[in-house]
Amino acid sequence: MPDLNLLITLDVLLAEGSVARAAKRLQLSPSAMSRALARLRETTGDPLLVRAGRGLVPTPRALALREQVSRLVQDAHAVLRPAQSLDLAQVERTFTLRTSEEFVENFGPALLARIAQEAPGVRLRFVSKTDKDSTLLREGSVDLETGVVDPTASPEVLTRALFRDRLVGVVRSGHPLSQGEVNAQRFAEGRHVYVSRRGQARGQVDDALQALGLTRQISTIVAGFATAIALARDTDLIASVPERYTAHQREGLHSFALPLALAPFTVAMLWHPRLDADLAHRWLRGCVREVCGQ
Repeated sequence: MPDLNLLITLDVLLAEGSVARAAKRLQLSPSAMSRALARLRETTGDPLLVRAGRGLVPTPRALALREQVSRLVQDAHAVLRPAQSLDLAQVERTFTLRTSEEFVENFGPALLARIAQEAPGVRLRFVSKTDKDSTLLREGSVDLETGVVDPTASPEVLTRALFRDRLVGVVRSGHPLSQGEVNAQRFAEGRHVYVSRRGQARGQVDDALQALGLTRQISTIVAGFATAIALARDTDLIASVPERYTAHQREGLHSFALPLALAPFTVAMLWHPRLDADLAHRWLRGCVREVCGQ
């Protein structure tokens, strides 16, 4: 019969990457933790942690086990914990959300109003999302992310769709494209501002134009939609931006449907399985979903 306490020891060892720190966290002596690591090596048939310089690094087998072991320990704690109910008025907690600035500007006010009403002790910390890497979710330094789900994203991350969106064109009022029908030819002939967080020089709009035998002139490349809209407001540049994501920033501008065959996309929220059953986190996910569904 396997000793299931070894699972907890393994979880802490893999999280800490240090016998001394793991011993301190589990309130054991370093020698007792060393003996536990020896038993784990014997049980799994793998060294698990090997010395590299002054520290220890996990073996490939340990890396493969880390998520599974963490989930098993979380599930065991959940099984053995008494059923909880959440008193939102008593919750004192800061949640870190990794999102784009446009998400904060367009959905933040309603989300913050809802949270202030239901759980005044909850604080939101927004950090900027510059890539699709889910490492911060795995490490626990981010509680919730929003964005378009990458098909190659880490399979251990959980996702839930928030809303569908599509790209629309934006120009200043009085721009030639604010009058009359905008066809692909007229659209391509204008000067464009292109949004690329990675600094790329072309995207799906250019591919769709190319399929029609057309090319557009990209005069400026910027890193965010809000910047592109600000430029379109004060120049003759044309910006192509997500419709729902930028509703707030596009006020006072002329928006139009793009004359191209572009698929809509889904914006979702992402979180790590370790927080899936957490009652306060589950409540927060419900708030985000309802605010985005309005």
